Amino acid sequence: MRHLPKSVLTALLTVYIVWGSTYFAIQVALTAFPPLLMIGTRFLVAGAILYLWQKWHSAPNPTLREWRDGGIIGILMLGGGTGLTACAQQYVSSGLTAVFIACSPMILSGLSGLFGDWPKRREWIGIVSGFAGAMLLASDHGFAAQPMGVILLLGAILSWDVGSILSQKRLRMATGGMGFASEMLVGGLFLVILSLLRGEHMNGPLTMPAFAAWAYLVIAGSLLAFTAYMYLLSKVHTGLAASYAYVNPVIAVTLGVVFGGEHLSAKAMLAMAIILGSVVVLTTTRRVQRSS
Repeated sequence: MRHLPKSVLTALLTVYIVWGSTYFAIQVALTAFPPLLMIGTRFLVAGAILYLWQKWHSAPNPTLREWRDGGIIGILMLGGGTGLTACAQQYVSSGLTAVFIACSPMILSGLSGLFGDWPKRREWIGIVSGFAGAMLLASDHGFAAQPMGVILLLGAILSWDVGSILSQKRLRMATGGMGFASEMLVGGLFLVILSLLRGEHMNGPLTMPAFAAWAYLVIAGSLLAFTAYMYLLSKVHTGLAASYAYVNPVIAVTLGVVFGGEHLSAKAMLAMAIILGSVVVLTTTRRVQRSS
């Protein structure tokens, strides 16, 4: 990765490490929060913090069109992407959820191709091998599912990827952090409204661990990692930006082994090696293109 610009490398590692560590935080937060309310308030608070920070630094307000475009992206990615995933997890196993999420780089690359930016052969090798590794890693957790869960997961992946590609190719958010703030504010508000319409209520008392996990998701998962992901979409090819879908389960498994005393099977080690190999291919693709 040494050939990547420092800003891109920092953003990539932030998405890999932070989103890979949020699996446990989400589980803890859900002991108190219902899913849509947890996700909605997480992004609403993160967006408000980022907006106030931008205003403190005299950033101009988004125009009405920028609010509209940022809102569309926020509703698709946060409302459709994360919201539908949270609902789907009531009907599908964690293994199948991981496999569907691992489809994201392929779908995103295909959508990018519709705008004339098809991945090169080397990128496809990295994308397909990463998907194979993710499937192998997820197979330890089973692929049980109800039809409703599969439909919700498919809708979630399509919403996330369509929002990602529109932010890159078609819609115009405000520049810099103000654009990310508008996206999180509208998307978070949309999820909170959905939560109220569904009649969600707290799952239990708001304990200190649940609140700490929620706060971690606000600061690390949303302010840092989601902003880093949106930055990557504007700077690198889609296959590399979406490679978090392969690496995040590797981070989660590694944290489980180190801190949770979990056992790492030979199959899991092989899957992780395949995934890391795919990331090497994806991170070196741009250098190969320049030299060809």
